[in-house]
Amino acid sequence: MKNLIAIVLVFGISIIANAQLFRGKPDASTISFYSKSPLEDIEATNKKAVIVLRTTTNDIQFGVPMISFKFPKPLMEEHFNENYVESEKYPTCTFKGKINETIDYTKDGEHKVTAKGTMNLHGVSKEVEASGTLTIKGKEITIVSAFKIRVADYNIKVPSLYVQNIAEVIDVKVNAVLEPYEKK
Repeated sequence: MKNLIAIVLVFGISIIANAQLFRGKPDASTISFYSKSPLEDIEATNKKAVIVLRTTTNDIQFGVPMISFKFPKPLMEEHFNENYVESEKYPTCTFKGKINETIDYTKDGEHKVTAKGTMNLHGVSKEVEASGTLTIKGKEITIVSAFKIRVADYNIKVPSLYVQNIAEVIDVKVNAVLEPYEKK
């Protein structure tokens, strides 16, 4: 949790007075993943991500506490945190990047966008690019994206006994609702 607070502080302090800072609404943003495999499909959902968007520069950051992914089976959750992502050692997945397209954030509308940046997962940083939709409606911005990650790219080891249970490529979905940041 300290890492998430640090992300928001580092990103937000320099622009706190700027009205163009948006943050994810509490519990209104979801990061989920799905692993389809021959023996067992695995999916999990996380509603604790910290998301920040600076509309004047299109900078976007995510911080996702790994321990907050919820699974349908407690044993899946235990294996995920202890054996695969090692949540105690690597507590947070982060993304720091920029939306490539020019957006007029003062007008309602839907925009096809791509974001390019660095994702750090399991102690490994990789350049990634993801496409999605950014929708402006009133004072809210909704970001929806789906992309894939290779487990091996992030040095997440799958024991040979479980190779049939976990896909090599995981589908990730982001559905984030952001609101203007207001200093309290």
